[in-house]
Amino acid sequence: MAIPIAILDCDLLLHGRGHKTLDRFDLDSVSDTFLLTQFGFPREFILYLVELLREALCRRTQRSRAISPEVQVLAALGFYTSGSFQTSMGDTIGISQASMSRCVSNVTRALVEKAPQFITFNRDPSSREQSFQEFQRVAGFPGVLGVLDCVQVAIKAPNSEDSSYVNKKGFHSVGCQLVCDSRGLLLSAETHWPGGLKDTDVLQRSALCKQLQDTEEGWLLGDRRYPLKKWLMTPVDCPESPAEFRYNLAHTATHEIVDRTFRAIQTRFKCLDGTKGYLQYSPERSSSILLACCVLHNASLQSGLDAWTLERTDPLEQPESLEQRPEDRDSQAEDLRTQLILKHFS
Repeated sequence: MAIPIAILDCDLLLHGRGHKTLDRFDLDSVSDTFLLTQFGFPREFILYLVELLREALCRRTQRSRAISPEVQVLAALGFYTSGSFQTSMGDTIGISQASMSRCVSNVTRALVEKAPQFITFNRDPSSREQSFQEFQRVAGFPGVLGVLDCVQVAIKAPNSEDSSYVNKKGFHSVGCQLVCDSRGLLLSAETHWPGGLKDTDVLQRSALCKQLQDTEEGWLLGDRRYPLKKWLMTPVDCPESPAEFRYNLAHTATHEIVDRTFRAIQTRFKCLDGTKGYLQYSPERSSSILLACCVLHNASLQSGLDAWTLERTDPLEQPESLEQRPEDRDSQAEDLRTQLILKHFS
């Protein structure tokens, strides 16, 4: 037990009892610009997070020299927005790299516990009608409940020889199925899928699919990788009529919202940006970090911050069309899409 005790007490050994950090770090002693630059969020939002997570963070910290909720939140935000446990980040708030890691774990678990509070798909008549109106203002596409996509977040290779996390591009990842509204607010985020699963398989196994099976009004929009369903409108593969072209244009302009939303999430939370390095964790912990960042995205949007302020402008990849056997096609969904095109895009 000597080694764990030494690790737990490393902040005391490094800084002594007179250091201003740990439970005595003072947010009021630093500028708004410093907080935004170092931790990615304004002071008001950071203080809101501290109060939101205080009970959970205090509950997990039973040490006599416990790290305060304020410092734990700053440590986690510093990691999420930089993707690094650099010594400089620990020095900024006065804690060791080992303590940074514990803080990230604590805050991540606390945020994951809050996911049902911040990521919800309300389908009551009032919410549904509001969704229809807001999406139709984007590009004239009617009846849209949300836009759907499945994205990949790079992780280190699992210790076991498990190829299920190797995606079609050849690197290890976790898959995240997202649905968002017209503002970029996430309505659903399932972050635990092995990267080797096809998007269609993820959808078929997901809680979202079960939730929407009985939908009678409205639909999601998905790209060409997904099968056409009565509750999931996809582009026309080979448009011929002017109405079909107009349908596809409106579909693309509306569906792009989910792509923009995830690009903005990756830009704000650089720990998820594969170009800056992979998440150095197990698939399970990587999935939790991804979900925590999704909760932070929604919490910040609901607090009045702009979802797309930090959006990258990378060109969008064109998805490959789903190859379906004739017997797998949904004739009722095809009829519904045809009627939709005739009624709204002719």
